[in-house]
Amino acid sequence: MTIAVTGATGFVGQALLDAAGESGLPVRALARGPQAQRDGVSWVAGDLANAAALDALIAGTDVVIHVAGVVNTPDPAMFESGNVQGTANVIAAMERAGVRRLVHVSSLSAREPHLSLYGASKARAEALVRDSGLDWTMVRPPAIYGPRDRDMFELFRSAKWGVVPVPAEGRASLIHVADLARLLLALTGGAGAGKCFDPDDGRPGGWGHKELAHAIGAAMGRRIWAPGLPPALLRMGALADKLLRGDKARLTADRVGYLTHPDWVVSATGRVPADLWTPQVPTLEGLRSTAEWYRRNGWL
Repeated sequence: MTIAVTGATGFVGQALLDAAGESGLPVRALARGPQAQRDGVSWVAGDLANAAALDALIAGTDVVIHVAGVVNTPDPAMFESGNVQGTANVIAAMERAGVRRLVHVSSLSAREPHLSLYGASKARAEALVRDSGLDWTMVRPPAIYGPRDRDMFELFRSAKWGVVPVPAEGRASLIHVADLARLLLALTGGAGAGKCFDPDDGRPGGWGHKELAHAIGAAMGRRIWAPGLPPALLRMGALADKLLRGDKARLTADRVGYLTHPDWVVSATGRVPADLWTPQVPTLEGLRSTAEWYRRNGWL
């Protein structure tokens, strides 16, 4: 089996390449620029807007794992072009190549598309997949953490200084990126056709925001203060982040829209069958190893 992967240079994509390498599965991977050589990986230059590159990526493969997408951007139009049109382009390339199996990585935010432009774009991409006629399975990950992640990293960096601000109310599920990568590979053979799965770390009811902040503090070896911020303060924080970091801001107004939603716990009806996949990384252990990776690689 040869797997075509979009988004291979990103956080989830890199973990997927690691998992595929450990399983001995050959991968053809899309990348905008030159990449270091990796055993078992054939790099294809291009992006989701390049039809010729998508044809070169997908032709002759057995399954496509579509990971690529826009998670955070100062330009709202990028959600449409990256998440919606990009998915349409992948589907069209699969049709041209006669490749039927698609594992599509969506987001739990698609469950509440009215809360954010990001979630709305992921929901529209899901609709394209459902209507494609392909042999598809979708995965809606909750908050993903692990080595190389730059979003949850913000919380680890805050914990270093002893203060981790969080939304005042709510709970969320988590998943380690290595567990997510294993699931994506488990789905390549055709399991779960026509279904949408909501994977997590197996913790019933997810994590309260303050509870997670204290767990990250423990992973960093710090006792932390976790003030709960109401939506108005989070919106002010987004403005401040834009002033400080410009287009590189991690807290945006769009993100505030879904961060303040009280329930990002995965649905019991969307759970992955245990005979197909179960999480293997205990979250407290995963948070500690992630903190160690950040330190080892000079992020903290």
